[in-house]
Amino acid sequence: MSAPPNHPNGPIRIVTAAALFDGHDAAINLMRRLIQDAGCEVIHLGHNRSVSDIVDAAIQEDVHAVAITSYQGGHMEFFTYLRTLLDERGASHIRIFGGGGGVIVPEEAEALHAAGINRIYHPEDGRRMGLEGMIADLLGQCDVDLLAQEAPTLESVLAGDVVAVARAISLAEADVEKPGTLSDELKKALHDQAAKSTAPIVGITGTGGAGKSSFTDELVLRIRADHPDLKLAVLSVDPTRKRTGGALLGDRIRMNAVYGEGCFMRSLATRASGTELTASIHNALAVIKAAGAELILLETSGIGQGNSAVMEVSDLAIYVMTPEYGAPSQLEKIDMLDYADLVVLNKFERRGAEDAFRDVRKQVRRNRKIFDGADEALPVFGTSAAHFNDAGVNAAYLHLLECVSSHTDREWSSRLIAPESRATGKAEAVIPPNRVRYLGDIAETVRTYHADSEKLSQSARRAQQLLAAAEEMDGESVEILRQKSAAYTAQLSESDRKTLEGWEADASSYRSEELVYSVRGREIRQPLYSESLSKLNIPRVAFPR
Repeated sequence: MSAPPNHPNGPIRIVTAAALFDGHDAAINLMRRLIQDAGCEVIHLGHNRSVSDIVDAAIQEDVHAVAITSYQGGHMEFFTYLRTLLDERGASHIRIFGGGGGVIVPEEAEALHAAGINRIYHPEDGRRMGLEGMIADLLGQCDVDLLAQEAPTLESVLAGDVVAVARAISLAEADVEKPGTLSDELKKALHDQAAKSTAPIVGITGTGGAGKSSFTDELVLRIRADHPDLKLAVLSVDPTRKRTGGALLGDRIRMNAVYGEGCFMRSLATRASGTELTASIHNALAVIKAAGAELILLETSGIGQGNSAVMEVSDLAIYVMTPEYGAPSQLEKIDMLDYADLVVLNKFERRGAEDAFRDVRKQVRRNRKIFDGADEALPVFGTSAAHFNDAGVNAAYLHLLECVSSHTDREWSSRLIAPESRATGKAEAVIPPNRVRYLGDIAETVRTYHADSEKLSQSARRAQQLLAAAEEMDGESVEILRQKSAAYTAQLSESDRKTLEGWEADASSYRSEELVYSVRGREIRQPLYSESLSKLNIPRVAFPR
């Protein structure tokens, strides 16, 4: 596949999702991987996404296009409403691409094209162009340099216009590699306005896969419930792949509380920064502050043990980790345990979490020379962010509000009642820690059963083959073959041997028209065949041939 247009102001950005009431995400997952491999930044929303969700994301992320799969049958209304809503909100420049296999027939695709949808791909397109050809076609139609359009004005950014704020952040990103993309005049004005802001910046960092996005979403949910009029902003950073230049900006998959008025979210790629933060973060934060944000949550990409760059740009810091950090000595290498205002041990439902919680508390005491006071006073929290109304998350959130209050002249109150403990209780776990692998245990049991059955069937087959060979032989070889057959038969249990001996009788009884058996002296007759609509007798019990 040919490389996508390489604009001097950065890669093509595309939102991908599966439509509302559509759980078929295999196709969109394949497509977004190909788009990412082509060097694009993909903001993936997952499946079952509404038009409103997609439009909010597309505008805030300042994307070139959205790519949607729809297999649920409501594509005509879905795609036309998507086009209408984008146009109404000043984002007519965003292109729309879609597909739905054979669900969207060619006549409907033509009607959608006439309604302003840029391209609906049909299975015939896949046969003719191939998957990579369709992606190349999509990217070719996105060959537009959005940043060459008229730049947003300072007034529009200060007014909080979402389209203007999103474009200003895009200019800030591009300004890193091409200075001057964000004009010096606008940059200075934005930083001057940002200097007047008292909005606290809460940095959220941690290892990859620790659940930072889920935890951030839980914080957003509680903040917006307690302070519905607050102007909240979320900046989320994900790594850029060095080989392709593309990036999966997938934090929105876990973000369900960021949609609607009052919350602005933007996903950023690290691009060439080489750290957990993008080099444009200072300018991006200036845009957000100038736009009037009153609280900013900054989530970094996954970090290693010695990384703490988030401390340079945040007023408060949260470090998110899991119980699987290795030996206790590994805790001595984690730089953020020295600095974080909150240390969150997420996925607390996992086995060994309580021991890890104890060790993390000990390490925080040693690092900070806190040798007095109760363990509950330490800023260490055990959470399960995937659980509804998790007590550990509630405790961490309330402590965060206390920290924010101490950094601002505003009182950050909450309607939540402080839980008794700073960790998720055992009773709150949907699946107890000792049963976390229960599906794996079931699968392992079934695989073991099949492996044992295959081994026993081989033994039974060898025993039968040797006996059949003995019947054709004479002399000493007959006894040798019978002994070998007996050795294979001995590998079978007594129950297995009885089953094989009575096999023909059992098979014969199930091949008859009725199965006859007695219960307490009463004869029971059970039909063994049912008649199909085509008048065929279908056996209810099928025996191996």
